[in-house]
Amino acid sequence: MVKKKEENIESTRYSDADLQEFKQLIMGKLESAKDEFTKMQKTIQNPNENGDGNTSNQYLTLDDGASTFEKENLNQLAARQKKFIDNLIAALTRIENKTYGICRVTGKLIQKERLMAVPHATLSMEAKLNQYKNK
Repeated sequence: MVKKKEENIESTRYSDADLQEFKQLIMGKLESAKDEFTKMQKTIQNPNENGDGNTSNQYLTLDDGASTFEKENLNQLAARQKKFIDNLIAALTRIENKTYGICRVTGKLIQKERLMAVPHATLSMEAKLNQYKNK
């Protein structure tokens, strides 16, 4: 009986080797995401870095509108990137807790292929599809 119980526990979570593989994948994505976020922040803080400084006054009004639009767009992208970073960090926490890869709705293992594509996923495809059906 004890052996069967151990097998059942093992099938409800990924093995330590699998978790290490996911951790390496997430760490790589996290490093890239942080680099991209840093670049976005620098661009937001120094918007005229690419300008030549010789723009005549007649074009400033048009340029201000485009600049504002670009800054708002960049702020939205940075916010999305920050959320992505936070989700990756949360995934690393789940790996440490050995709860990574378990669907928060069904309690079943999320397919490995899905986790390789979306390593911060917390829903299985079954749960994700049901979420869209219920909307």
